[in-house]
Amino acid sequence: MADLFAKDEPEKAPPGRPLADRLRPARLDEVVGQEHLTGDDGALTRLIRSGSLGSMIFWGPPGTGKTTVARLLAGETALAFEQISAVFSGVADLKKVFETAKLRHGNGRQTLLFVDEIHRFNRAQQDSFLPVMEDGTVVLVGATTENPSFELNAALLSRARVLVFQSHTEESIGKLLDKAEAEEGRALPLDADARAMLVRMADGDGRAALTLAEEVWRAAGEAEIFDEAGLQRIVQRRAPIYDKGQDGHYNLISALHKAVRGSDPDAALYYLARMFDAGEDPLYLGRRLVRMAVEDIGLADPQALVIANAAKDAYDYLGSPEGELAFAQACVYLATAPKSNAVYTAFKAAMQAAKENGSLLPPKHILNAPTKLMKDEAYGKGYQYDHDQPDAFSGQDYFPEKMGRRKFYDPPDRGFEREIRKRLDYWAKLRAERGG
Repeated sequence: MADLFAKDEPEKAPPGRPLADRLRPARLDEVVGQEHLTGDDGALTRLIRSGSLGSMIFWGPPGTGKTTVARLLAGETALAFEQISAVFSGVADLKKVFETAKLRHGNGRQTLLFVDEIHRFNRAQQDSFLPVMEDGTVVLVGATTENPSFELNAALLSRARVLVFQSHTEESIGKLLDKAEAEEGRALPLDADARAMLVRMADGDGRAALTLAEEVWRAAGEAEIFDEAGLQRIVQRRAPIYDKGQDGHYNLISALHKAVRGSDPDAALYYLARMFDAGEDPLYLGRRLVRMAVEDIGLADPQALVIANAAKDAYDYLGSPEGELAFAQACVYLATAPKSNAVYTAFKAAMQAAKENGSLLPPKHILNAPTKLMKDEAYGKGYQYDHDQPDAFSGQDYFPEKMGRRKFYDPPDRGFEREIRKRLDYWAKLRAERGG
């Protein structure tokens, strides 16, 4: 492999640079927090050993090392490194990069083209990468914080492997701070609780952790040690109330859901505000409100789902913080709406019945007969068109014959479902009269 991938010597960063830049790893095995990719048995390590990279999409939150790893890959494989950002680059910039890469490719060297925020390129711009990827001119490494399945063209995704970068854990943030102290030759002037708070403040972002550490060192006087209150005063930032991936996150969303289900708008607003204050993703909250609308309210108030979806659209339109009020409005509406889980329980029962009776065919009288053979086999025979029947109701049985009629949906006598129950009772009466 040494003959195939000649490594360049890493350049030593000049003094005066930010701490995060000075601590930038010189080799892949120095990367902290992404061992599933860069460790001894990591996905990228295996690719380098194989002698062939192929194009990739790095998907993960900010501050997890996507740019650094892309640059290190070029060094590990002797590929020329080019970097552009979809935020600042347009068609002219892409053409220039492609032409340079083609000249280099003609001279026998590939280019690793790193595209930051690649999801910001439009469909036509994303398509422009395909020819240079296919002919080997470039090895594309795109970085995105958004789900590639939603934001990138299928054609581009089919030619690239998606590698997921994970948020830093408290342990890996701690390792970064250890490296920072070794680089600075001094300990962070924080007591144990304040140091733990700084780790939480970083919220999984390694770059943010090192930036916070620099702020602390700048602010500290001689022999001064900061406690939690002192740390907050210096950096003017609150620690997250909970880790969005751990127990606090699930505890609060559970409390919000149960307060809505329990028709307590005040408690529901309190937990919604707690989650906003903790930095929760607003669209996650929007999705949970939609779930509450269909699980706990359902057809007791059909407007509940409309209101919840409208709140999501309003947030998309207004952004933060103005759009948060739309979620608050939806939250109060859901909490004060009549409650019913009848559709929720009916669907679960229907799913179970589908698993148990999945091989049964529908009755022939409700099947279409597009061919003569199917007509001869009595497909569609005896079907009664409901609109031609009295009350537009035939009362036929639509279940598979071997299964018999089943009842899954049992609406309660409240909210809009009171009206639905009246209709079902009326149709049941007609069905009994007509022998359906």
